[in-house]
Amino acid sequence: MNLNKVNDKEKLEICRKYYLAGFAFLPFLWLVNFFWFYKHAFKRNEFPEQTQMKTYIIRSGIGCLVWLIILVIWNVLFQTFRVDWDSVGDHLTFILPSGRP
Repeated sequence: MNLNKVNDKEKLEICRKYYLAGFAFLPFLWLVNFFWFYKHAFKRNEFPEQTQMKTYIIRSGIGCLVWLIILVIWNVLFQTFRVDWDSVGDHLTFILPSGRP
């Protein structure tokens, strides 16, 4: 989709839809929303929908960053304590390491 061919109201509506869809455990949409609309909201001349679009973009960036932090923390915890969790850790593992029954 070429955003240069879309008017500002439609851009705001698309930005809003991506922002709301991110709440369905889809933080990738927040990342796409942030990078896709950043230039249109922060690097352009003023237009009526700009303040609302900036709000969606900032919140999308913060939401994506929070998800990234949560995923990194979970990964570190899982990698560190998987063996200590015995069968629960094994059930959460897709591929069991060799040498274990």
